[in-house]
Amino acid sequence: MADLYRVILFLNYGLLLSVIVLGAVKYRILNNKERQYFHCIAFLFFIELLNLILPYIFNLNDTSFIYPLYIAGEFFLLTGLFIRKLDLPKYYLGFVALLAIGFMISKYGFDTPANADIVKVISNIIIICLSGVVLIREIKGSSSQNRFLWADASIFFYYSVSVFFFIVQHQIANLSEDDYLVILSANNVLSSILYCSFLYIFIQLKK
Repeated sequence: MADLYRVILFLNYGLLLSVIVLGAVKYRILNNKERQYFHCIAFLFFIELLNLILPYIFNLNDTSFIYPLYIAGEFFLLTGLFIRKLDLPKYYLGFVALLAIGFMISKYGFDTPANADIVKVISNIIIICLSGVVLIREIKGSSSQNRFLWADASIFFYYSVSVFFFIVQHQIANLSEDDYLVILSANNVLSSILYCSFLYIFIQLKK
């Protein structure tokens, strides 16, 4: 199971790198709202890169301090993306930014909440709700003109299933190593599906 997990993980890394390279090539033909998708993927790439290089280059085996930054950044970028797509007032962006900054100050400064996973689940649920509203709006409207419809659908699917996996993982007592790797592998497969949707979109994009 550990070998399968590694194969899926490095496949995931390869897909993510491909999305970054292709997204950078197509960046100029994206409009302001679409560029937010690339910013989100670039942030995920930055986090994954840190998790890779810190242990091997700086011999820093504990990278858990990155987790709050990941939660806050992911929350701000994705909610910001959907707030823009829904044409909500700009003060919503300010409120989301305050929440993200407040969480990092609370976690890094006071270690509150002690379990950051609670915040992760809440942020994912908010992302699911916003992406769901965007999808409904696109399906009812001119979804055929939306070049990132599949990306929105993939985001909704990924975060919905990820929350389920996350809850199951924390509810099962005495989770064995193999069971834990199965859950991680399944989550990485979901990530691969998400990255493939972005690859497909960037390949199809034309001026």
